[in-house]
Amino acid sequence: MKVSLSWLSRYLPVKMPVADIAEALTMAGLEVDSVFDRYDYLNTVRVGRVAAVHPHPNADKLKLCDVTIGDQTHRVVCGAPNVRPDMLAPLALPGTLFPNGLLLEQSLIRGQASEGMLCSEGELELGPDRSGIMDLDPGLAVGAALTEALNLHDPVIEIDLTPNRPDCLSLLGIAREVAAIQGNRVAYPEERLPEETGGIAEKTSVAIEAPDHCPRYAARLVEGITIGPSPFWLQDRLLSVGLRPINNIVDITNFVMMETGQPLHAFDFEHLEEHRIVVRTANEGEKFTTLDGKERTLASDMLMICDGKKPVAVGGVMGGLNSEIENTTTRVLIESAYFDPVSIRRTAKRLGLGTDASHRFERGVDPDGTLTALDRAARLMVKIGGGVLVDGLIDERPKIVENRPVTLSVTRTNRVLGIDLNADQIADLLRSIEFGVEKEGSDALTVTVPSFRVDVTRPEDLMEEVARLWGYNRIPVTSPAMPAEAVRPTQRMTARNRIKDLMSGYGFAEAVNYSFIDRGACDKLRLKEDDPRRRLLEILNPLTEEQTVMRTSLIPGLLEAMGRNLAWQMRNLRLFEVGKTFVSNGQEALPDETEILAGLLSGAIHEGTWHTEERPADFFDLKGNIEALLNALSIPDLRFTAMDDTDCTYTRPGHTARILAGDQALGLMGEVHPATLKAYDLKQTAFIVELNMDRLIPLISDEKQARPIPRFPSVSRDITIIVDRSVEADDLLRSVLEMDEELVEDLFLFDLYEGENIPQGRKSVSFRIIYRSALETLEDDAVTGIHQRISDMLLKKYNAAFPT
Repeated sequence: MKVSLSWLSRYLPVKMPVADIAEALTMAGLEVDSVFDRYDYLNTVRVGRVAAVHPHPNADKLKLCDVTIGDQTHRVVCGAPNVRPDMLAPLALPGTLFPNGLLLEQSLIRGQASEGMLCSEGELELGPDRSGIMDLDPGLAVGAALTEALNLHDPVIEIDLTPNRPDCLSLLGIAREVAAIQGNRVAYPEERLPEETGGIAEKTSVAIEAPDHCPRYAARLVEGITIGPSPFWLQDRLLSVGLRPINNIVDITNFVMMETGQPLHAFDFEHLEEHRIVVRTANEGEKFTTLDGKERTLASDMLMICDGKKPVAVGGVMGGLNSEIENTTTRVLIESAYFDPVSIRRTAKRLGLGTDASHRFERGVDPDGTLTALDRAARLMVKIGGGVLVDGLIDERPKIVENRPVTLSVTRTNRVLGIDLNADQIADLLRSIEFGVEKEGSDALTVTVPSFRVDVTRPEDLMEEVARLWGYNRIPVTSPAMPAEAVRPTQRMTARNRIKDLMSGYGFAEAVNYSFIDRGACDKLRLKEDDPRRRLLEILNPLTEEQTVMRTSLIPGLLEAMGRNLAWQMRNLRLFEVGKTFVSNGQEALPDETEILAGLLSGAIHEGTWHTEERPADFFDLKGNIEALLNALSIPDLRFTAMDDTDCTYTRPGHTARILAGDQALGLMGEVHPATLKAYDLKQTAFIVELNMDRLIPLISDEKQARPIPRFPSVSRDITIIVDRSVEADDLLRSVLEMDEELVEDLFLFDLYEGENIPQGRKSVSFRIIYRSALETLEDDAVTGIHQRISDMLLKKYNAAFPT
């Protein structure tokens, strides 16, 4: 936001030096980025005296002028009809950068050297006259800088506003802040007109079909307008804050927007079908061409301003080519509205269309300021455009934006801020920025928040106002109380850190990704249509087009990290991430949050050397790491079971396992589906794991167990049986353990075979059982009996057979 001091001084006397104002605004929470003089470009323009005028040898309409600036004389080629000897005129020297972006250089004009330029008012933006060079007062000092000679100084303060201060996106808003700093009041322009309906109701109407998007829409009609350039004072106001004049009507809408913070729009009334306005949402896929000449594709939740038959503007963002002000316009309908900030913000983002109007609407304009700005613009159009105001106005207001009083406790304010102010001091601070304050007892203030402060809704907001108005630098510095007793970390925090340490110990590097993902991630993961992870929570203000929704899975982030690593030739990857996922319950409700541990393994399990070959990682490498993790956490009754092919989406069918603790599912692991790899443009096999931390952490036991080292030797026996292919080896092992044979110490699978000599649809499974007694050395007879019972149980339970 740029603020010209010459414009600001129209609303209040500026008593302080500009540097002090900039410092005070920054300390009040409005950070000043820079202060510059808008006439700095005139520092290389001098007061010159035309010593002599000669004809140009090669052009009848040009003259050669000798212009002196004291101790130097410059030859200048000039075509102005009013140039004459002994006149004083502005001489721009080479190196002058004009407001229109033109850089003046020494040049040849029709064969004659020109060492500068004699300038008109218009070329220097000091007036509207461009018919001849500017005739300066003969009493001025020759050679003086034009800024000093004409006392041209207008400091401009450039303020970097935070999104919560839309009230300061206007000259009047900044004026209120300066008035509070200086201790004076703002003089508002008196432009209100009568509100009676009058004759306008016979000529036009407004219908609001989307009240949630547009709670208020007001309009006035001006007839007999003559389109032309704005008067110089109006152009100068716009130029002072960086806006370019266009024509008198458009300039007035921009002037009022900069003055009040209320964006306006002027429609050519003749281009409005049926001479009426309809405020509605767009049809899905509807096309519309905006003022910048680009065709936009609209969504069904975008607000449109329409006439009786067609759209004429994207509400709160930009008007359309089909209703813009033209040189032939004679009747103008002025729009002043209050639009829902969320609706405008979403529309502007999705269209990639940021304007001065949308910048203000999406932050929140004054819902009660629509008529003030409308009347101000209408009066100026009558005065400057020579029009006639049609009696009355239209003010459709289907939804009232309530402004409820806020109760502020003096005691709590002092406690929170660390200051010691009484009720009268706090009331005076708030009244200085035009808040209404009434005392309620000795400790409470009832504060009426003005409608232009849409950011203040609760006591904490008022406390912030008190702090900045009192002065942050005046708040005493205090040290926080530091208890000597250390706070014990929570069980969840301890468990999370332990899991991270274990994963790091297994060679995995921790990844930290954004919690935002691309909307298309669900399709890349091939999630089913009814999968809860397709319930996406949209981000209102996304950082990029690839980060528009909250993540419902950590896998997309790890796959994208894999892609970045592969691009840098980092092929062997072990990554893990611990973070939350967010499943939407609707935009207005809190999502379901679940903490997940996700891991990724890809490339070689170890690189090749002179004595070992490089071996690619496989499913069982990752399974071994996860088994080690869960065993280290003492997760009871851990088992892995094959996942149904129909449940495999982003993992490969037949190469995916569920991870369970008893009957409780903890997660899954498996090989990434080739289609998912292709969607992420990955040309290397990868294996992933997902564990639900919310289920895993409660199962972690802090108990530590120890047992003595065995004194007696063990005896091992092998069993090889042929079972149906659908039987999982884990089921066989669990069946043996469930027999609860006292001498069975351990057992494990060591061979699996399918193929020649094995019947079709069946497989050979070999596992080893370790027997040991804590009391004696085992004899073969004791082991043989137990081993036989185990064999008989397996043969019967699984319809198994011994190999022949």
